Amino acid sequence: MQSSRVSSAQDLHARDVALPGLWKQRKREVKELEEHAGAPVIWVSWLNRGTNFSLVEREELRLEGLLPPVVESLDLQANRVMCQLREPNKTDLQRYSILNQLLSSNQTLYYKVLCDNLEELAPIVYTPTVGEACLKFDRIYRAPLGLYLSSFRHRGRFMDVLSNWPSYNVQIIVVTDGSRILGLGDLGTNGIGISIGKVALYVAGGGFHPEHSLPIVLDVGCNRKELVEDPFYMGERRPRLEGDEYYGVIDEFCKAVKTLWPHALLQFEDFETERAFEILRRQRSKLLCFNDDIQGTGAVVTSGFINGMKYQKTTLAEARVVFYGAGSSAVGVAEQMATYMEQKADISRDEARRRIFMVDSKGLITTTRGDKLPQHKQHFARDDGTPDMKDLRDIIAHVKPHALIGLSAAGPSWGQEVIETLCEHVSCPLIFPLSNPTDKAEITAENAYKWSKGQCVFASGSPFKPVQMGGECYVPGQANNVFIFPGTGFGSVMAKADCVTDSMFVAASQELADCVSEEQLAKKQIYPDIRDLREVSAKVAAAVAAAAHEAGVSSLPSPPKDWQDYVASRMWSPDGKTTRASGMPGQGHHGDAHHAGMAAAAGGHPSRPHQHPSGLPVHP
Repeated sequence: MQSSRVSSAQDLHARDVALPGLWKQRKREVKELEEHAGAPVIWVSWLNRGTNFSLVEREELRLEGLLPPVVESLDLQANRVMCQLREPNKTDLQRYSILNQLLSSNQTLYYKVLCDNLEELAPIVYTPTVGEACLKFDRIYRAPLGLYLSSFRHRGRFMDVLSNWPSYNVQIIVVTDGSRILGLGDLGTNGIGISIGKVALYVAGGGFHPEHSLPIVLDVGCNRKELVEDPFYMGERRPRLEGDEYYGVIDEFCKAVKTLWPHALLQFEDFETERAFEILRRQRSKLLCFNDDIQGTGAVVTSGFINGMKYQKTTLAEARVVFYGAGSSAVGVAEQMATYMEQKADISRDEARRRIFMVDSKGLITTTRGDKLPQHKQHFARDDGTPDMKDLRDIIAHVKPHALIGLSAAGPSWGQEVIETLCEHVSCPLIFPLSNPTDKAEITAENAYKWSKGQCVFASGSPFKPVQMGGECYVPGQANNVFIFPGTGFGSVMAKADCVTDSMFVAASQELADCVSEEQLAKKQIYPDIRDLREVSAKVAAAVAAAAHEAGVSSLPSPPKDWQDYVASRMWSPDGKTTRASGMPGQGHHGDAHHAGMAAAAGGHPSRPHQHPSGLPVHP
């Protein structure tokens, strides 16, 4: 049984989550493939470096003749890929497919391309392109790129199936059940595209090691008729599990993850609203996990809110916010914002919640409007005599909010009258249409700037192009979760946290806000530049790790003197540019000896197919 592996006599350090990339952390089947060398080396994405293999390596690894004769630098390889991606006749979906093909064949090159071109490629590997990719994933499928766990075929054996992943050290897992992909609804196993994209950003933006990063789709059925009847659909053609049976599957999955990889972070992604809250409630104290739609979105929007209030010169205790939409993301943002106000403005949680006005499809959420509210909305239902109102313009006129935040997935729904009413009471209101993908946004950047006469502070969920108006160029901000989840995840794992606390997210929000300079804020820029993502993630990770220690949930034997140095020293880079801290064991520690030239060319990639960990050569 696979479960015996868990208690076997493996080196404990091989599973140390804070020491990523060690050769011992690969399972035997991968090591044997490395040692036997030959053509399989270039068939496995973890090992393959293509034309980047030196002539000496090709001879030693028996790759001569299997590759073109030229030896190329990683930079030159990456330039070739970018030339392919930048061909003018390519669609974004075609670019997505090219990148996924590269991910399945050469991970070092894939992450070199992504790390060096994050600003250009993040919208390709994630929103907005990933939405179209998930809709068509069964038709553009080329390689699995993750694990498919079936609630029907694998129930009772989740440990065994998860154990098929070829690394002992899993640090980050992104799992979806495909039930609410972006604003696109139930996409079943096609939703694995979301997990793949998120993992790519955890690695490229947060410094996780690619071998220890695992995308998963948990197949609990699909209720979308046109999908399950499509001959290309690759999931179970059964209705979605419900009730206790569904939560039993989640419980078994989470227990298996905790047993196999006790210090890994499990991130829940794009689960249907009610289930998302219930899963988080059940699991957050049992293992290291969070829900990015609820908590990650909350933290990144709170960060933009912090800087927006600075620009307005509005105190937190005075701020009033209207939320348009009341699903898992909206309530998650509202709770995170209330938590921040409670801790930083010295007001009670109830008072902080009273600063927030939630609007759903039936209008302003109150206790008097006559409907039964789901649990996640109840904390924000107004019971203070606020009149029941349905029209958004009337609600804004009554509340006079400093910020209007959209998480409705309703598409264009904020008209000129809404924006003009908003501007009547606040000269530079925050306008945040955060629904993804782009066509689900509540308002375009162009209309927001036009109808506010250029006065608003704007940030969206998906990217918008700069707007030229009246001789001015307005650059829309993007409240992108990518500024939060890679650093939060990496800091939690490097601190060996037992759970992700509210205070850790408050620290992440504050650190992200502090990454914006006074000069940037004066230009209404409330988020950092995405090209600085790795540096931002390192700072967020350090703040989160420190907060974990302060909250008493870190299991590190002793805290480092400098959290940022500690975190940065462990961030993986495809070209080996990461500087390790003094005294930090790197590749080759405890007998994991590797050929220096091979390790350098692989960017610290811990592969040495023709060498045992002892350093002795293998003669296949």
